Amino acid sequence: MQVTFWGTRGSLPTPLTGKAVRKKIVNALVKGAGRNLDTPEKAEEFCSKELSFAEGGTFGGNTSCVQVDVGGPDYLLCDLGSGAREFALAAIGRHGPGKPQTYHVLLSHVHWDHIMGFPFFIPCFIPGNRIVLYSCHDRMEQAIRGQNHEPCFPVEFEALGAKIEFVKLEINREYQIAGTKVTGTPQLHGNASYGYRIEKDGKVLVYTTDAEHKPENKKEMDRASAFFKDADLVIFDAMYSFAESVSIKEDWGHSSNIMGVELCQMAGAKKLCLFHHEPVYDDQRLEGVYDETLRFEEITRSGPRLDIVIAYDGLILEL
Repeated sequence: MQVTFWGTRGSLPTPLTGKAVRKKIVNALVKGAGRNLDTPEKAEEFCSKELSFAEGGTFGGNTSCVQVDVGGPDYLLCDLGSGAREFALAAIGRHGPGKPQTYHVLLSHVHWDHIMGFPFFIPCFIPGNRIVLYSCHDRMEQAIRGQNHEPCFPVEFEALGAKIEFVKLEINREYQIAGTKVTGTPQLHGNASYGYRIEKDGKVLVYTTDAEHKPENKKEMDRASAFFKDADLVIFDAMYSFAESVSIKEDWGHSSNIMGVELCQMAGAKKLCLFHHEPVYDDQRLEGVYDETLRFEEITRSGPRLDIVIAYDGLILEL
């Protein structure tokens, strides 16, 4: 199972500003002063070895879209945030517009940051393509159709060339989707949200974004950890710091990096991926969140080490 992240931000797209780019360039020039970086190869080696990820790269600014590749002929995606446009461009570039494909999409919920990529999803416009949208959410079809309707968008849903299907899933029921076994579960979030457990050939991926977990609610904590049980990878909504999630942003429907570690430790999960990043956090702050998470895991570890990564646009993970 291969997982590719096309969008990792929460709430709204967060493009890197010119000011932020200039700051990175200035910092790199200062660090590289006197290094005789007079060829692209020397400069690339310096950036790779001397600059941190935040200094020499970016976590990206697209909203949630994750591709799950299990080796079958069909595509499987989780959510259609603005990152779906980047995925679609890559898919069309791979196959060309004249070769029809089938795209299966699991939608966690219908808040705009998770469906805003649909109107710009190129396969929708191409006859012969089949796009199947799945969700436990009972207003999925209404929300998707509503985006492609005046006055919000100039292309009406009925004008799309692909065959588009809507499939309502029942919670806690297993489905065969794109060669995988998929189970949905309800999550605490405004207007309803659902997480998905995806299983294939003994590998388990849990996609759980836009979910709030309250540590004082033992029943819900136990239910969530059971859903995560023995997962090879948990893609987790770590939008807030723990202090924010239990104070000023309590009941805002999101979780924290600390809660991700605790639930994965309870569940015996192997890898945690921090996801759905706070849009006000810049690259340096996100790198700090990652470092804090590693330290917290180390001091709370009582069993096998929990592997922790932080998502960025373009990250590829192998399970």
